[in-house]
Amino acid sequence: MQLAWIKVFVGAFFEILWVVGLKHASTFPEWIATSLAIIISFYLLIMASKILPVGTAYAVFVGIGAAGTVVIEILFFGVPFQWEKLVFIILLLIGIIGLKLVSERLERSEV
Repeated sequence: MQLAWIKVFVGAFFEILWVVGLKHASTFPEWIATSLAIIISFYLLIMASKILPVGTAYAVFVGIGAAGTVVIEILFFGVPFQWEKLVFIILLLIGIIGLKLVSERLERSEV
């Protein structure tokens, strides 16, 4: 079960890479790297979804990807920092943690 969650988190990392790549890629090698990140991220999500509830896995995957993309754009691409964004990212992360905790509790009760 833990391996499936690791796949979700690693897949979300690759999601951040490809989302940033879609906006900033301008050369052929950058587009190849972006394409590989898409393939890896969805492959890992698909593999994790064979074990985890698909709705929970997808919500965690997308939530981490969205939060990570916002943070990367602020840190590396000059997008202005806004306190409002920080509040909503924190709320998103709270929801992700909550989904994971509820999912783990359900898994333990089924065993």
